[in-house]
Amino acid sequence: MNRTRIVFALIILGALVIVGAGFLLQSNTDKKSEDALTRGLIGSEKEAFFRNPRVLEILRDNGLEVEVQKAGSREIATSFNLAEYDFAFPAGVPAAEKIRREQGISKSYNAFFTPMAIASWKPIAQLLEANGIATEQRGYYTLDMAGYLQLVADDQRWSDLADNTVYNVNKNILITSTDIRKSNSAAMYLALASYVANGNNIVQSQAEVDRVLPLMESLFLKQGYTEYSSAAPFEDYLIMGMGKAPLVMIYEAQFIDQVTKPGGGKMPDMVLMYPEPTLFTKHILIPLSENGERLGELLENDPELQRLAIEHGFRSTDVTYFREYTGNHQLALPDSLVNVVEPPSYEVLEPMIQLIEQKYR
Repeated sequence: MNRTRIVFALIILGALVIVGAGFLLQSNTDKKSEDALTRGLIGSEKEAFFRNPRVLEILRDNGLEVEVQKAGSREIATSFNLAEYDFAFPAGVPAAEKIRREQGISKSYNAFFTPMAIASWKPIAQLLEANGIATEQRGYYTLDMAGYLQLVADDQRWSDLADNTVYNVNKNILITSTDIRKSNSAAMYLALASYVANGNNIVQSQAEVDRVLPLMESLFLKQGYTEYSSAAPFEDYLIMGMGKAPLVMIYEAQFIDQVTKPGGGKMPDMVLMYPEPTLFTKHILIPLSENGERLGELLENDPELQRLAIEHGFRSTDVTYFREYTGNHQLALPDSLVNVVEPPSYEVLEPMIQLIEQKYR
């Protein structure tokens, strides 16, 4: 009888050990899965990249399950509790610098970059060229920013342009942008315009801010309602055409991604213009956890991820593949941009944005 009880007890004990081991294994599996989930905030221009199955596969192979939430780049820096995320990935140095400073983080990863550009239409580009504001290059155009700003300062309308038979409307000549209060692409537009308005010098002092501010306010306030995301005005450009969006400030990457992706393609008369001068928007990942650091290292250093970024329109250190990829899609783009300027420092640009923001109230 005692022997039977001992055997029975051993069976029960063995079962408990197995069940306990199962719970422990499941707990460790759940913890591993939870640890691998890497949540981040991104600018909308990178959404397609993070939805790419091959990108996600590479990240999973490196132990990262990445989940992203899109928002305006300046909004990422001002309107979220970043303690809930593993990384912040805005567009542009100013937004990244604001996050880095406020979170007390020294590390950052320069994943890729893209120049600012203007989505337009051939009839508009030819009209501006006829009026001495644009220049046709080999398949793309450049826009004289000083000439454009003078048109804005003079309150010129499209109907005021000479020999205008293609867009003879009584609307202000303005480049459509995103919301200066929320979006990096608008902040980069401000950085570029303020440089030109300041006599081709980076704005550095309050006196210089005061001098250029009235014109900068006109660039944004006269637009009326603006979207927070760079994707929205570009979608209007693609869907509604020249009547709604004759000139739209975008990232070059958006244009390349659109015309090279399956089902995309270049519609008749779509042209890309480059402001002259222009500036680069760097896409800088700010890590907020160890997983965020691992992701930043992969995006900056993994050759295949760098090539996949190029296939979504971005530029990287792999210049050879960028040329090959865009060349295979018969895209006429500047191989390199020479007349490139830097944005003002964070200490100057941020207060300038806030001054314009006050006018919205």
